[in-house]
Amino acid sequence: MTLSQLVFRYSAFAVVATIVNLLTQRLSLALYEGNFAIPLAIFAGTVVGLVVKFHLDKRWIFFDATKNAQTRKFGLYTLMGVVTTVIFWGTEYGFWLIWQTDLMREAGAVLGLSIGYCTKYHLDKRFVFVAQPGFGHKA
Repeated sequence: MTLSQLVFRYSAFAVVATIVNLLTQRLSLALYEGNFAIPLAIFAGTVVGLVVKFHLDKRWIFFDATKNAQTRKFGLYTLMGVVTTVIFWGTEYGFWLIWQTDLMREAGAVLGLSIGYCTKYHLDKRFVFVAQPGFGHKA
């Protein structure tokens, strides 16, 4: 796979996971309107989006055809996401603290997401989808 194909796929899958996340949040909010509706919706959206992105990345980015050890891989994938979310939130909040404008906060968010996704790809490649001969890896 070429670099441009990789970037396109990875970006497209991020968009798909985001849409799934937001649709899940809407569904959750339509089904439950109690005191914890927003945190529950955010949690549900995050989990569903994470599962979708994991399976897309596993199959179409890292060409991992393994069927075993999915719990461990998913756990590591999630952990890498936590690490990169800190990068994203830290950059966004840092821009807000420095400039205190929505425009710069959003610029920080875009920069943080870009750095975070790039970092996540490399962490996933190194720690989650480690090529093991004989286990269906092509990359």
